[in-house]
Amino acid sequence: MLQHFFGLVYLSAVSQLVSFAGTHAAKCPLQLNPQRVVVEYGGSVSVNCNTSVTHQGMGWEASEGAVPKSRDNLITWRVSELREWDIQPVCYLNLKEQCSSYLPITIYKTPDSVSISTVNHNGPMMEGNQYELQCDVLNVAPVQYLTVKWYKGQTLVDQTNFTDTTITPVNETNTLLIRPNRADDGVQYRCEAELELGAEGPQPPPKLTSDPLSVEVYYKPQHSSSTETVSISNEVTLNCTVKANPAPTYTWDSEHLKEKITSSVLPSSKLSPGKYTCIATNSQGGDSKVFIVKSTGSRPTFWTVLIFFQLLFALIIVI
Repeated sequence: MLQHFFGLVYLSAVSQLVSFAGTHAAKCPLQLNPQRVVVEYGGSVSVNCNTSVTHQGMGWEASEGAVPKSRDNLITWRVSELREWDIQPVCYLNLKEQCSSYLPITIYKTPDSVSISTVNHNGPMMEGNQYELQCDVLNVAPVQYLTVKWYKGQTLVDQTNFTDTTITPVNETNTLLIRPNRADDGVQYRCEAELELGAEGPQPPPKLTSDPLSVEVYYKPQHSSSTETVSISNEVTLNCTVKANPAPTYTWDSEHLKEKITSSVLPSSKLSPGKYTCIATNSQGGDSKVFIVKSTGSRPTFWTVLIFFQLLFALIIVI
């Protein structure tokens, strides 16, 4: 029981000490300007630290650009080419006790390159199959501020943020699953690496985009309708043309055709009343369309009309 009592007393004392230290640090009469720094690796940085109280000395502690203790009320930390990733500058102030203010600093590096590729696949994609695209971002920091965005044409289709807290440059890979259809033939995908560094960072945020990846999709012929009825005339043709990739070949079947036709269009000179079937085929499959050609009936000739009116006139005279 006594041991438990002393344990509680110890924890209480530690808690009060931590609370006192935090309060003391929060009241340290130092102002940093700016209060947070975002700087590109190798770039220059300058931050003022000032106080309005009488003190026994103040300075900057840093692995680069340290400022010795001074009785001035404003001192500046400067580095012309910042190349230390884990630098932690601290401005300190000597009063009765020493207090300090830590400078939050983010050092960033834009990627050396951003590239896009397909995973385990080369050549055309087949309609309806699933494929994986990969985006490689090389030598970027810090990765926790990185966003990889995927675009299909001009449309944003996906984006990924990263939680790794590594502050030095790393390589990152991100993937996107797609299932292309015939409407995607010729579409371009691209990925974009963007560093969103907050209000203190460069605006707009720095980004680098991959070259576009053009997607070729193979798909079979597919007519918009399976049957079409037409009336025969001197102008009528049967058009079986249909989109497909690779381009389809055509065959016609009808009891009225005496020769093999490989064109997608059948001219009127080849037509008689009846049924005509067109089959479009490529490496992905085939599709057929049936044309039903109907006769328009015989039209009265000039002599037929003339004889009709002569008979009608004679009938009127007899009556």
